[in-house]
Amino acid sequence: MTDAADAPVLALDEVEVRFPVAADWLGRPNRYAHAINGVTLDVRRGEILGIVGESGCGKSTLAQLLMGLLEPTGGDVRRAAASDAARANVQIVFQDPQSSLDPRLPVWRVIMEPVYVRGGGRLSSLRGRAAQLALKVGLRAEQLDRYVHEFSGGQRQRIAIARALSSDPDVIVLDEPTSALDISVQAQILNLLLDLQRAYGLTYVLISHNVSVVRHLCDRVAVMYLGQIVEVGRARDVLGDPRHPYTRLLLDSVPRLGEPFAPGVPSVNTELPSNRTLPAGCFFRDRCPMATAGCELPQRLKPLPGDEHACRCHLQTGETAGPG
Repeated sequence: MTDAADAPVLALDEVEVRFPVAADWLGRPNRYAHAINGVTLDVRRGEILGIVGESGCGKSTLAQLLMGLLEPTGGDVRRAAASDAARANVQIVFQDPQSSLDPRLPVWRVIMEPVYVRGGGRLSSLRGRAAQLALKVGLRAEQLDRYVHEFSGGQRQRIAIARALSSDPDVIVLDEPTSALDISVQAQILNLLLDLQRAYGLTYVLISHNVSVVRHLCDRVAVMYLGQIVEVGRARDVLGDPRHPYTRLLLDSVPRLGEPFAPGVPSVNTELPSNRTLPAGCFFRDRCPMATAGCELPQRLKPLPGDEHACRCHLQTGETAGPG
């Protein structure tokens, strides 16, 4: 039996999410967009879990699931027993701090908003807590009465991080937290996040298409393709020795200074298939130059030899593909 202290903070078990996109003449849905397609994944306390994949792969939908903003169409999302208010215990730092912060409130109120809306104390006590959080993220106490528009992009993201910390969440979802910032500021924010995680044992889920950022921060990485996890494992294994053809394509597509673009795993087709009619068998088959007999069957996420590395490709796992 798994000890409660070692149980995942969040666990997804064969989760599916689909959205109706068309209906018959009686208004009954008859066509769907399949955003998440059988995702099994856990988030472990104190880790940084990276979720990578190209646009349209389901990363944002997965974030909404973790936040409790979406209910799964199928499967199960489990939260640790210690989380009494599950939805409130998962906070998020968005990509664009400008649009995610209330411009009408002074910064100290912005920081404490998640606590205030739940009746978390008097304003005077909340302001003192906001000052403590501001210091943690590199802001000065005298800046707390200013408004969001008076801060730079990097400072706004520091405010967003402080706001996410205010309710002592179990998990913080980082949704492309640096992609809207200047290059010089990105490193500062990433190092701040890493310092906070190490100092307070925070649990992050980092959603990004930037492989370099994921490599810098993450303990484990899950690679998504068309709503499925196609590879998952420790960051050094997945990014250092990718086994799924899609993971290789993703990594080889990252430009390198001074090198011509020449992907090591060329793709037959560069277009992501529609999620309204899912491909038969391996979802990546029509884009994969390694496709062969067996790829026409559904692929299962199975462990590879070694520690905690799994892949959804029968050519790598050595197992016969089949239902699942």
